[in-house]
Amino acid sequence: MSRLNEKYKKEVIADLQKEFHIKNTMAVPRLEKIVLNMGVGDAIQNIKLLDAAKSELTQIAGQAPVIGRARKSISAFKLRKGQAIACFVTLRGRKMYEFYDRLVNIVLPRVRDFRGVSPKAFDGRGNYTLGMKDQLVFPEIDYTKVERSRGMNITIVTTARDDKEAYALLKKLGMPFREA
Repeated sequence: MSRLNEKYKKEVIADLQKEFHIKNTMAVPRLEKIVLNMGVGDAIQNIKLLDAAKSELTQIAGQAPVIGRARKSISAFKLRKGQAIACFVTLRGRKMYEFYDRLVNIVLPRVRDFRGVSPKAFDGRGNYTLGMKDQLVFPEIDYTKVERSRGMNITIVTTARDDKEAYALLKKLGMPFREA
C-alpha cells in the first residue's frame, strides 16, 4: 500500500467525516482515478511525434497509454476522422496514489515561479483538472532525449458530491492550492 493511501485511511477519512458530518465511511470522498492526457496536434503531419509522446507518457505514468483519435473531420486543420492525435492513460489504485504523491511532492515544486495551483479549476462535480505547460518537470523524463516540450492535462476524478468536498479532500492529501 502506498504512503498516501495509508494517510488517507488513517487521517483524511476521519477529518472529512467530522468536517462534512458524514456518518458512513463509505460516503467519504476519495480519489477514483487520475487521467493524464497529452494532445499531439502536430501528429497530423508527422506520426512519429505521437510515438515520442507515447513513450514520454509511459515513463511518467508507468503504464502504456492509449491512442486518442479524432472524432470528426475538420478541413481547416487538415484533420480527418479517425486520425491519431492524442494519447492518454488512466491510473487507478496503487499507481494512482503513487502518481499523486509524486505530483504533489516532487513535480509541482519543480515548476518555475510556482505559487500554488488554482483553486478554481474544479468542474462543479468534484473533479479537478490541472494543466502542465511542459513534461520536463517530471524527473522520469531525460531532457536530453526530448525533441520538443509538450503540455498535458491531469484530471483528478473524485467521488465527492461537490467542489467543496473535493477541495477539502485534495487539500488534506497535500495539493498546494494558491491562496485566493
